[in-house]
Amino acid sequence: MQTILGANGQIATELARELKRRYTDEVRLVSRTPRKVNAADSLVSANLLDVQQTLEAVKGSRIVYFTAGLPPDTELWEMQFPTMLKNALDAARATGARFAYFDNTYMYPQDARLQTEEAPFAPVGRKGKVRAAMASMVLDEMARGEIPVLIGRAPEFYGPGKTQSFTNALVIEKLQAGKKPLVPVRDDTRRTLIWTPDASRALAALGNAPDAFGQTWHLPCCDERLTYREFVAMASEIGEREFAYKVIGQWALTAAGLFRKEAREIRELLPRYRQDNLFDSTKFKRRFPEFGVTTYRQGLELIWRGAAGT
Repeated sequence: MQTILGANGQIATELARELKRRYTDEVRLVSRTPRKVNAADSLVSANLLDVQQTLEAVKGSRIVYFTAGLPPDTELWEMQFPTMLKNALDAARATGARFAYFDNTYMYPQDARLQTEEAPFAPVGRKGKVRAAMASMVLDEMARGEIPVLIGRAPEFYGPGKTQSFTNALVIEKLQAGKKPLVPVRDDTRRTLIWTPDASRALAALGNAPDAFGQTWHLPCCDERLTYREFVAMASEIGEREFAYKVIGQWALTAAGLFRKEAREIRELLPRYRQDNLFDSTKFKRRFPEFGVTTYRQGLELIWRGAAGT
């Protein structure tokens, strides 16, 4: 049995598909209101803030994937995320399950240095500090050595479906609606984005590779690092129409935070858009040389076809 904790998000959905497609017929989906992805999925309703419910949800699992997400609410993150993760780790340890933690890069320095698995933690803002504390919790469990543990870390998402990211919300969804894209902060810095189905497929590959445990892995991204200017131009070419875009400066986004809660919640991420974002996934690609990474052109073509209903 392979169990996904936090099973309704985009990463979990694609992960469930990949596990069934390539690794196991026994997939368990756990959330407060889980929904089947594959016809044979086992569903368990559980609140990961509850110790006993989490333990019962994990029992009988060979591998546990933690992909739980929360809305971008700082106080909610501080109050709930560490507890959810601790309960999941405790349950995995109590049942002897392997543990695969899906992580992001909020704890990394928001500068132009190359981000490898050895990058230091230097969080900016409260949400970054929460993610740093959570990653440290998983690293401590890894060092404890009682159960096999790994971290799969991803940069900013882009992709099909309800993918939560600046790029999807401000650029892709605007393009799909025929509206002017909004580029955050600058249009000339290089971005590293990960196609969400690639992130899920990679996490499944790691979870089913015994030698991957005991390590942190950067999930695989396209080696081509486009600027937003190039990204919008590529989308225009694929959509066969010209899309003008508008750059929204950091001061405007910061000022918006005075009035809109959503804008306040993303302010701490803005420094990363002032400079190149260079996320390196060489380690994963060397270990899994047959893994096919989706190019930006392929991803945008898939999104465009989906938007066009073809």
